[in-house]
Amino acid sequence: MHVGTSAAVVCLDAVRDTARRRELVSLLEQCGKEMVEISPAQMASFAGNMLELKGSRSNVLAIFSASIATHPGKDWWWSLSATYYQTPAIVGVLVPACIVLISHIGYNTADNLITSIAGISGLGIVLFPCKVSWIADGTPVGFFQVPIEISHYIHAGCAALFFFTIAINSIYQFTKSRNTMTERKKLRNKVYRFCGYGMLLLEAIFLVTRITPCPAIGQ
Repeated sequence: MHVGTSAAVVCLDAVRDTARRRELVSLLEQCGKEMVEISPAQMASFAGNMLELKGSRSNVLAIFSASIATHPGKDWWWSLSATYYQTPAIVGVLVPACIVLISHIGYNTADNLITSIAGISGLGIVLFPCKVSWIADGTPVGFFQVPIEISHYIHAGCAALFFFTIAINSIYQFTKSRNTMTERKKLRNKVYRFCGYGMLLLEAIFLVTRITPCPAIGQ
């Protein structure tokens, strides 16, 4: 699947012939390669498609799919941010949306400022990934390759600012009208305010749960 400078990634279960399997293992050992075995399921997820890079300090890096981890953790089941490491969907959705926000021409300077801040903070969510359980502290992540624990704090700040500015936009800017306030516009304004206040409420709840220690069940 992959042969690097000092290691080789191989799916031995994919070699059905026992003699050929032993021959492959022997050959890798003779070449002094450390053998990293993956399962057929990991092979099907392209875990063996690896790229070896040599850094400026002569250090060797192996770039591989997160699928090589059999149990990468359950973070991404409840955290949209954690899906950054599993699928490019969050990047593909958020980046175009942020570009639209930054380039949006609003009613006035305040509208332009709010949407620009939202767009920039949204890009920060993508450029600085969050912390997950299956990646060790100190591991460089994201576009700027900063340690994951530092990236996590920047990510959280950008996410909070993003949703705050979107909420303010929904409450104060989306509800404005250049023309007569029609009944349909009044109805839409109720929806905008409901969504805006809902986002602020959820942010407040999230903040309280983070800074307030929760007693264990039964205490």
